[in-house]
Amino acid sequence: MSSSTTTAGPSLDWRSMKMPDDLRAVLEAAPSVTFVDSAETLAEMAVADPDDKGYHDVAYDVEGKSVVEAKVCRVRNGIAVNYPEPYMRRRDPDCMVIGDQMATDKKRFSDRFGHDFDALRTETFDWLAKQDLAIFAFTAGGKLKGLPALAICPANAGFFAFGLAMLQGIMSADQITEDFEAHAAIYVAPPFRHTHFDGKQVVVHHRKAGRHELFSYNLYPGPSAKKGVYGMLIHLGESQGWVTAHCSTVKVITPYDNHVVIMHEGASGGGKSEMLEHVHREPDGRLMLGENTVTGDRRFLALARGCDLLPVTDDMALCHRSPDAYERKMRLSDAESAWFIRINHIDHYGIDPHLEGLTIHPPSPLLFLNIDVQPNSTALIWEHIQDAPGEPCPNPRVVVPRSIIPNIVDGDVTVDIRSFGVRTPPCTKENPTYGIMSLFHVLPPALAWLWRLTAPRGHGNPSIVSKDAGMSSEGVGSYWPFATGRRVDQANLLLHQVLNYADTMYVLTPNQHIGAWKVGFTPQWIAREYLARRGATRFRGDQLDETRCPLLGRTLHSLAIEGTHISEWFLRVETQPEVGPEAYDQGAEILSNFFHEQLKKYLDNELHPAGRRIIECCLDGGKVADYDQLSMPID
Repeated sequence: MSSSTTTAGPSLDWRSMKMPDDLRAVLEAAPSVTFVDSAETLAEMAVADPDDKGYHDVAYDVEGKSVVEAKVCRVRNGIAVNYPEPYMRRRDPDCMVIGDQMATDKKRFSDRFGHDFDALRTETFDWLAKQDLAIFAFTAGGKLKGLPALAICPANAGFFAFGLAMLQGIMSADQITEDFEAHAAIYVAPPFRHTHFDGKQVVVHHRKAGRHELFSYNLYPGPSAKKGVYGMLIHLGESQGWVTAHCSTVKVITPYDNHVVIMHEGASGGGKSEMLEHVHREPDGRLMLGENTVTGDRRFLALARGCDLLPVTDDMALCHRSPDAYERKMRLSDAESAWFIRINHIDHYGIDPHLEGLTIHPPSPLLFLNIDVQPNSTALIWEHIQDAPGEPCPNPRVVVPRSIIPNIVDGDVTVDIRSFGVRTPPCTKENPTYGIMSLFHVLPPALAWLWRLTAPRGHGNPSIVSKDAGMSSEGVGSYWPFATGRRVDQANLLLHQVLNYADTMYVLTPNQHIGAWKVGFTPQWIAREYLARRGATRFRGDQLDETRCPLLGRTLHSLAIEGTHISEWFLRVETQPEVGPEAYDQGAEILSNFFHEQLKKYLDNELHPAGRRIIECCLDGGKVADYDQLSMPID
């Protein structure tokens, strides 16, 4: 029988909880079980056994050898974690497999590893039963509409449990009633990465009626504590007819007190976190619109005052169906309790004073990943650990609780503008690419749905281990890497969502490059400032021109913000001297071929007929006006 300690007195006892027999057997056999009910306690556990230099080594016996998975230390502003292996500093996109026999388009465990998961599941439980364990309860997706769950971790991996508790919340003793029953569980077994998976990140989803198990065989939170839980929510929504969107959301208040809510979707690296950031300014206060990669020419924009930003969501949003059948705009709420913020673009002091100040002096401990720190120092988000000499890690992160973010918006919001971000490479006559997008594009809903099916991952993605430097798809909704079921089911859910909210405006924004110009994330910041200032009012026909590439919808005939006109080069890339019509058309062909390749996957017999017509329109070379005709609401 194990010894059990609690953090909230005798009332908090796992023995009285409802749980499956196999989980109960693990807890009863474990040398000790600590049932935790606060993130602060997990932060203490994260550095419970420091060495004489102040580091807590998260190490495990692997075939008689001690292997250090992570080095953890206390810093003045929280807990800092670094991984000895550069590979473990970002998510492997091939980490997820399905360990059950329910419907899926994803790779099954048996197909990848040559045997069923059941034996490894039992072996995992046997290993956990020999460990000192920490467990806690949480509600994936939020208290009101989420999925009750338990986390079971080795006690020495307190930092991982701390990150999970921050991201998903942690239930206190008084919230765990006698009828609490977890319908999901996360089991953490780090050394199996070495003994069974050749050192690779592996996360196994094991679904059954009324229960969703997730087995995390690594200690980087991205694939499991964050995206693994995301997969649980996608599966839940699939069964109930709603979507957990991959997006950030911000309520924008203009200097004229106009309020607009913008939802920004996109593949990893598509600008979701950046949509919540204030515009980055030059020392003199101007915005650098772009720098020409051929000539070195630079263009600036004067913007005396930016809009006020009230953040709503950072990465995951619950989009439950409205009970009001006549509601013409979507409502959403945050699916997370904290944000997993990538900070690779903050490489020196002063780039984002708001986030820098918040993370230096937080009211509660933060979790820092891939930051170069010393024990008891202050973690600075622009000091990134190096993957190799002179090569900064491209994926430094900080986990920030929603509760400490200034001006955070709780509860549901109504979406006025729904944008999609794409990382784009430079495009020139000498090297034509798909980097032909303008500052922003306005899309008919039918075409906006196609962008959510293809979800280009795009150029220079910093967030994941990538094998493909070219254009690739992150899949339906851009959340497909985390989904466990079938793509056609998600395609149908998104089709209903996009076509039936008739008063939503859909836009497309590039980042990194517009033709030959290096622009970073400035296009989406300018689009946000401009669109918020004009409100959700529809554009007149004479304000928009159809783009030379129909997949890009329409672009503004001209654009001025606060009296400053934007050059035509940023609205019609084919007019750039370094690009020209011929290179533009070659880029359009690259984009068209990519769409055709990706969309054929969705021509399933179970795809809604309206969706089939939209895809066939694209495959037949449809024009923007054709997508207008296909953008009608459906049953």
